[in-house]
Amino acid sequence: MEMKERSRSLGRANKIAFKGFDVNFGRLSMQKEKGDEANNNKGCVKEEWKIDPHKLTIKNFIARGSFASVHRGDYDGRDVAVKVFDWGEDQKTKAQISSLRIAFRQEVSVWHNLTHPNVSQFIGAVLGTSEIKFQNHSGQIGMPVNLCCLVTDYQPGGTLKSYLVKNRKRKLPFEKFMQLSLDLARGLSYLHSKNIVHRDVKTENLLLDKNQALKITDFGVRLEALNPNEMTGYTGSLGYMAPEVFDNKPYNRKCDVYSFGICLWEMYCCDMLYPNLSFYELTSAVVYRNLRPEIPKCCPSSLEKLMKRCWDADPNKRPEMEEVVSTLEAINTSKGRGMTPLNRTRGCFCWRL
Repeated sequence: MEMKERSRSLGRANKIAFKGFDVNFGRLSMQKEKGDEANNNKGCVKEEWKIDPHKLTIKNFIARGSFASVHRGDYDGRDVAVKVFDWGEDQKTKAQISSLRIAFRQEVSVWHNLTHPNVSQFIGAVLGTSEIKFQNHSGQIGMPVNLCCLVTDYQPGGTLKSYLVKNRKRKLPFEKFMQLSLDLARGLSYLHSKNIVHRDVKTENLLLDKNQALKITDFGVRLEALNPNEMTGYTGSLGYMAPEVFDNKPYNRKCDVYSFGICLWEMYCCDMLYPNLSFYELTSAVVYRNLRPEIPKCCPSSLEKLMKRCWDADPNKRPEMEEVVSTLEAINTSKGRGMTPLNRTRGCFCWRL
């Protein structure tokens, strides 16, 4: 019963669950000029990321966010996850809808070229068609013509958040913690090497495959601006958001490093962030009082130092993700005193370098 309550109330600080990816599409193109649409619609050249809608069937409902719903589906015999976007087009002008679709094209064209073992594999997308079928108990129904959808590999392990909640009492074996931490660090390092800022790194946006390898998903793949002042605005999820983002200041890839530090703590502790703080309380505490999660005394000193560096209030003092990977790889788990093996039930809380 306690576990169900814990899972149900993951915390007021985690309320914006799906907004990162959903809103990123909508928010980054409202100021584009009309000439962009002409450039994106030249001729009849088929974008590489487009998939055949006839081969896609949308099945089980998984979850819903502010602007999208997630379903399990089938694409040409492949088990997939399908994110169906609805931007409330009845309340938008034609120009706004056009901007949203331009942004959608730009985002998926970037994601289409990403290949990494710790980044969710993008399969393709469909932009405005009624040829996709929703499958339900009464048969199949057509998809509304204005909706767009993204298709990725389905990950049967669920979200990292759910996995951590299940292990809240016994914690994770240290080897498992290190594997997940390195998976996330390597995936983010890869994205940053492509000048991509995720902007919504959190355990709900990290999936586990059948072998429990971690996959980064649900990102708006925004390319990092050459001028940092061009990247501003409220984006991300409470609890994981860097102070500069909270404070609506210019930000860069270091906002992902901050979020990684928070995730590192969450994976180590298998606990929830700031469960009793409202948005305004959390904003004030993080930005003006330097509030951070409390690191357990038994945490290895090397990890404690890394967490603190990652969530430093000054973005320039945070390490690059490439350095984070090297730091984690240098930790020799085989020489840990009292470290819990994977085949035992106790966690890693009492292990110290």
